[in-house]
Amino acid sequence: MADAAARRYPVTEEELMRFAHLGRESSTLTVVRHQRIAEQMGLSGTDHKALDLVGQAEGPLTAGRIAELTGLSTGAVTGVIDRLERAGLVRRVRDLEDRRKVLVEVVTMDMERFAPLFESAVAATKDILERFSPEEREVVERYQNAMLDYLRAEVLGERTNR
Repeated sequence: MADAAARRYPVTEEELMRFAHLGRESSTLTVVRHQRIAEQMGLSGTDHKALDLVGQAEGPLTAGRIAELTGLSTGAVTGVIDRLERAGLVRRVRDLEDRRKVLVEVVTMDMERFAPLFESAVAATKDILERFSPEEREVVERYQNAMLDYLRAEVLGERTNR
């Protein structure tokens, strides 16, 4: 797999424009879809994506780390956390190692009530993936991972070795 990722092939201007168009349209429709889901959850789009980032973390996060991940100011993050806490979706907990630190963790049971909002996306993903061979899925997955690696590096400053 590493050899396949290291090889380089020329890209025509027309191909580049097609992929750029697909990326823009996909990004826009994804943002609109998540805004609608956020509204159904009683959240703003920013609050919803901040919640998603906290939920994807391997453990509770500090407000400072949430600010780094979202690009929001620490003051804005405090407001986001307040709203998510009022909605019963996160809670503030003391760091067991440093009691001065306050961490934010997702309240899993409350999140389960929103699972139906995402079921159509899971069903659509399964339906669409069934149209591709396992080999084609590997290529699509490799492309998606490469794009995500780029975005993580640009947005979050994270580097991966995929």
